[in-house]
Amino acid sequence: MSKDKYLVLENYIGGKFVPCSKLMDSFNPSTGEVYCKVPDSGPEEVDAAVRAAKEAFPDWSAKSPAERSKVLNKLADLIEARLEEFVQAESKDQGKTITFARNVDIPRSAYNFRFFASSVLHHTNDCSQMDHMGCLNYTVRCPVGVAGLISPWNLPLYLLTWKIAPAVAAGNTVVAKPSEMTSVTAWMMCQLLEEAGFPPGVINVVFGTGPRAGDALVSHPDVPLISFTGSTATARLITERSAPYCKKLSLELGGKNPAIIFADADMEECISTTVRSSFSNQGEICLCSSRIFVERSIYPEFLARFVEAARRWKTGVPSDPSNDNGALISKEHLQKVKGYVALALEEGAQVHCGEGVDKLILPQQNAGGYFMLPTIISGVKDSSALMQEEIFGPVTCVTPFDEEEEVISRANGVRYGLSATVWSRDVGRVHRVARKLQAGLVWTNCWLVRDLNLPFGGMKNSGIGREGGKDSYHFFTEVKSITIKH
Repeated sequence: MSKDKYLVLENYIGGKFVPCSKLMDSFNPSTGEVYCKVPDSGPEEVDAAVRAAKEAFPDWSAKSPAERSKVLNKLADLIEARLEEFVQAESKDQGKTITFARNVDIPRSAYNFRFFASSVLHHTNDCSQMDHMGCLNYTVRCPVGVAGLISPWNLPLYLLTWKIAPAVAAGNTVVAKPSEMTSVTAWMMCQLLEEAGFPPGVINVVFGTGPRAGDALVSHPDVPLISFTGSTATARLITERSAPYCKKLSLELGGKNPAIIFADADMEECISTTVRSSFSNQGEICLCSSRIFVERSIYPEFLARFVEAARRWKTGVPSDPSNDNGALISKEHLQKVKGYVALALEEGAQVHCGEGVDKLILPQQNAGGYFMLPTIISGVKDSSALMQEEIFGPVTCVTPFDEEEEVISRANGVRYGLSATVWSRDVGRVHRVARKLQAGLVWTNCWLVRDLNLPFGGMKNSGIGREGGKDSYHFFTEVKSITIKH
């Protein structure tokens, strides 16, 4: 803590905290006030981190998977031992509720290390014999080198550890850049790395903006691999900046995820889950349902009950455990999300609840926070920006459909293809529809049920590549074929 009221973060390079001469403000979304100073790192700091990671790579990559696994598990233990500290920090830094951070973000961060600590012990390689040539062929997988990892602000530690854990488990060293808006829990994790047993330089964290720190990382000639989670627009820049170096890229990008609700759906479970899938974490999850297609025969009943359920979804001070939603990440993002609601009204759509319809009452100290109620809109054309663009806030559009093929075509009629949800008791239908939807993940009669062994990633403008148990291992390693003549 600095001598004034602000928390001042430092970069973590080569096993040491290193002050940065240039700092920028980080805001508490629930109050709108500055509470933290974050390094505004540039090429010099990134280069120092890359050098440290490069120096640490030979020894770390030479360790056995079992040795690396032990260190990852120890870090998970240390995070769990300080779980409540991490929970409080994540809620304050990102605006999410204390309940969401306690039940989702921080437990999953620890679990990411445990999962990849285990999975790295169980991968096998391929082998074949060529008896007529007297040759034996087999493959080995080698870590790539220094991995550049860029994570977003919506699930800060959760998505950062989703990248760090498989990278270091596979034997790489890393330079990570968390979002400059949500850097605190990454900095707190760095305080645990030495105790966990990570040698200096294996994990380096450089704080800063995309145009400065991010650009220096993705264009660095000694970083052969980039894993990025964020916007499609930023991914285009990363692709361009990294292209001269032929880097390996994994890009997990935006979504405009449909929920398709057939007349035979379990209405009770469907509504409660769809409220959660639309508004969890203030709608700031790339997998949230933002287009809800409802079969016409049940559309009026669904809409009425859905609006009623959304009004019971409580928005307020993040520290109140009874609240479901906290504050959005920033003043600018709040205005952007509200702008979509204003556009809907201009286009003649109807806002049923939330923004402009219901009033949110907040304590005086939170009057400057970035809060927004769950908002449901109907009467929106498929061509509208509300149905085509990722809003990334507590706003969802509901529209009726008549035929199965029609709704599949409409659901696929966007440039994104990350996830989708299908609600029906008809087993044949859910299999049929799931196969035809252009999405990397399809849930039927549920949402956000995640087996980390399965591939995660999107189609079309929702990304390139897949990560998950085997997929992350393949991404963070290079395969080598070896032939032995005997």
